[in-house]
Amino acid sequence: MGIPVRLDVFEGPLDLLLHLIDKNKVDIYDIPIVEITDQYLEYIRSMKEQDMNVISEFLLMAATLIDIKCRMLLPREVDENGEEEDPRDELVQKLLEYKMYKYMSFELRDKQLDASYAMFKEPTLPKEVEEYREPLNYDELIGDMTLTKLHEIFKSMVKRQEDKIDPVRSTFGKIEKDEVDIGKKAGYITEYISRHKRFSFKQLLEKQGSKQELIVTFLVILEMIKIGRVSIEQEDTFSDIIVTTNEGEEEEFDVSNIFA
Repeated sequence: MGIPVRLDVFEGPLDLLLHLIDKNKVDIYDIPIVEITDQYLEYIRSMKEQDMNVISEFLLMAATLIDIKCRMLLPREVDENGEEEDPRDELVQKLLEYKMYKYMSFELRDKQLDASYAMFKEPTLPKEVEEYREPLNYDELIGDMTLTKLHEIFKSMVKRQEDKIDPVRSTFGKIEKDEVDIGKKAGYITEYISRHKRFSFKQLLEKQGSKQELIVTFLVILEMIKIGRVSIEQEDTFSDIIVTTNEGEEEEFDVSNIFA
């Protein structure tokens, strides 16, 4: 016969089950389901709480216990590995998880209680004390340092900096970016070909002041050849290139296409 249980409040059906397991001093992994179910039902009968939301939770667990009790009477089912399944496994897992969270809540409650005894206060030191700094003892700071030793340290630092200088790269000149206005250069070449209907490409390039201008000039001439503004001819492989303006070809070209 089950042991009568008379407790006023439980946090839920799992809490009641843990109480019954602890009270009967049984192994949570081997719950005597018949005995625990009888005690659980006895507690439900003695409940005075009329809140259906609370009672329904306990009744649901009671139905689960009865279901497990019935399955314990039947032959055990076998899983994929050929091992017998215990109908209590799912319930045991839920009880273990609930027990872990319950003990964690106890730890947090204890920490909260301990924290209530900790007292703090704002610092009340006078401003003069906070701003006080211990004066430097220059004799102790310098120690046995002399001007000779300081000079040796300085020379070693200078030498260390000199050793960091790359003997090859340090001789390189400064590379500066040569800015070329493509629009202005294109305008200049357009005006040039309008004044010189037939001219030497070499002479045009010789009028440029930098390598960047040479490249831009070459690209502008290529774009003009592409749109038919000018034509080129060359007698031999290494002879001069002659640029000729095509009459009637006044089509403007988009400078942005040069580097497209």
